[in-house]
Amino acid sequence: MTASTTEPEKEAKGPMLAADGMPLKKSLSRALRVQKLRALALIAPLLIFVLVTFIAPIADMLFRSVENQIVSDTLPRTTRLLKEWDGEGLPSEQVYEAAFYDFFLAAERKQHTRLGSRLNYELTGASSLFRKSGRGLSDLGELYQDQFKDLDKNWDEAETWAELMGSEDWLEAEGAWKKGERLPKFELREGMDTLLPRTAEEYEAFATFTHREDRKSLLKEEPWSAVHAALYEDLAAGDLGSYAGPHSDMLIAADKLVDSPEFKSKTFTEGFAEIDKDWAKPEIWRTLKLYAPKYTSGYFLNSVDMKLTPDGIEKRPANERIYLTLFQRTLFMSFVITLSCVLLGYPVAYILSNLPSRKANLLMILVLLPFWTSLLVRTSAWKIMLQQQGVINDVLVWVGLVADDGRLTMINNQFGTIVAMTHILLPFMILPMYSVMSTIPPSYVRASKSLGATNWTTFWRVYFPQSVPGIGAGSILVFILAIGYYITPEIVGGTTGTFISNRIAYHISTSLNWGLAAALGTILLAVVLILYWAYDRIVGIDNVKLG
Repeated sequence: MTASTTEPEKEAKGPMLAADGMPLKKSLSRALRVQKLRALALIAPLLIFVLVTFIAPIADMLFRSVENQIVSDTLPRTTRLLKEWDGEGLPSEQVYEAAFYDFFLAAERKQHTRLGSRLNYELTGASSLFRKSGRGLSDLGELYQDQFKDLDKNWDEAETWAELMGSEDWLEAEGAWKKGERLPKFELREGMDTLLPRTAEEYEAFATFTHREDRKSLLKEEPWSAVHAALYEDLAAGDLGSYAGPHSDMLIAADKLVDSPEFKSKTFTEGFAEIDKDWAKPEIWRTLKLYAPKYTSGYFLNSVDMKLTPDGIEKRPANERIYLTLFQRTLFMSFVITLSCVLLGYPVAYILSNLPSRKANLLMILVLLPFWTSLLVRTSAWKIMLQQQGVINDVLVWVGLVADDGRLTMINNQFGTIVAMTHILLPFMILPMYSVMSTIPPSYVRASKSLGATNWTTFWRVYFPQSVPGIGAGSILVFILAIGYYITPEIVGGTTGTFISNRIAYHISTSLNWGLAAALGTILLAVVLILYWAYDRIVGIDNVKLG
């Protein structure tokens, strides 16, 4: 009797169980977790789409505005040595030597022109200097290549160099290679990096390039003239008396030739100066040293009409300061366009919200009509309307308000941009205001008038405050759209009515200065966020409503 009554009591004091015997709390947590995963799976396509098409491009733009790895990646040895240079006079012969080998490899990879274009943003003429240097550097190497070839024709044979520099195992694999198969990785002969360090380094660079880029066998490709220049440097600096490997006789004979007074040579400094006199001036080296770091503030300084120089940050000359003016013009014109849209759109939205539904629908179609017309067509129409021989000037002349020889200039300036963009962005102001005004109860207006208020008092103290959230929503929408507009200012703005967005597009598509374009875009984004923050602090973003 006692045992049958105490067992159920023990079960009643234990954890509450679900139908499947699992503790109810654990079962509930599992169900919630499954629901969350299911919800995440449903929004995953949209989340991935936003990340790929919105977040990733913005992150890439922010990175490009400070990224500057092209200098150190293209000239790695030169930039390392330039760190020790104090910027006074010319850099040492070692810097010129490193620049020779870096430039030679960059020219083979067709990268020296890209670097020249990048530095041309900071130093005018750098682009042409680098193109010229890419063509002229081979002359310096050929000076030694020709003399070695005159001594022994085998110095111009690919197989000789492969046997001299490559290991026995690699030579066997390279010899057995057939076209279409993967080329065996080059292996340097043991001790060669100690005996001929510069030659070994340059031949390895040549071997890697030939295998990866040209996909050709080193047994059939003659080495670059830079390898011969490196061989001269090693022979002039080292002692080959103990070498007994392949082609030792050729190497020892070449060593004697280098030590002889008949052998012609020149320093790397002289070689660069022969290519172009600008290499004998410190400006180009200072520019390389200044922009050698992987990250730079130069793009942002250029965006605010300043520049980074070896002596510090300086203002650009007065005739080169354009970006601050463009930023100020963009903000001013966007504000004027927003204000124009408020003044023109408010009466339309008011009428729309107070008309009978049948008439309101007809008027709404007229408001939406611009959305169904191409932006390019609408902008081109304004260009025709506003030109000096256009419709508006013809009407003004016809009614006698303007003389025929005094027609107004209303296009290719700020006025044309403001008129065209106000027309294009007006629906974006009307629709939010209409949505908010439609929710204002008419009984408030009737109650105000029944208490003796005039029409103006009723509007100003009862109706208008309730419509402010719609004005705020429309203003934010129009201002943000206006500040980044491109097509309309490009067509009707001329030289004085363009926005900063037009300059960003120019650097992306024409000058290919993506870093400066990214910096300008980043500043524009920051300005919008600051204005948004100021609006939230002053008005309150919670007061913005779309209906």
